[in-house]
This record gives sequence, structure tokens and C-alpha cells, in this order.
Amino acid sequence: MQTNTATTVEEPLDLVRLSLDERIYVKLRGDRELHGKLHAFDQHLNMVLGEVEETISEVDENAHSVRKVNRSVPMLFVRGDG
Repeated sequence: MQTNTATTVEEPLDLVRLSLDERIYVKLRGDRELHGKLHAFDQHLNMVLGEVEETISEVDENAHSVRKVNRSVPMLFVRGDG
């Protein structure tokens, strides 16, 4: 029986590989979130995303409120180290 290596998942990075050219969600430090199309990645999880929608949540502890700031970025490099 022959397996299709394009859809075989043997390592965690294989799951990321299956998301190439798909829209993904990335949760970052500092209450930042990204939605964008995954164009490339490497073993450190550095990523190149296109058509990115970034949301930054700013917490105002005095007013007990959360303000969300949105921006669109055509192409974004996300550094993957810890």
C-alpha cells in the first residue's frame, strides 16, 4: 500500500505544512492576533503571511475595559522564536 506523502502527518510541522496557502489564525504575545494566508514557514516557525488582519487588544485597567485596534497588512513576516 502506497501512502500520499503530501497528506501524511508524522511531525508537528507537517500540520503547518498542510495549511500552506490557507488562511490561518495566529495568537501572539501581548494580546495580538493575526488572521492571514500562510505563504511560507521554517523549522523555527518563522512565517510569511499575506492579506493579514491584525487585532491588538489594549486593556485599560482603570476603566475596566478592553479596546481592540485592527489593521490590515498586505504581507507580514512573523518571527517564530519562543
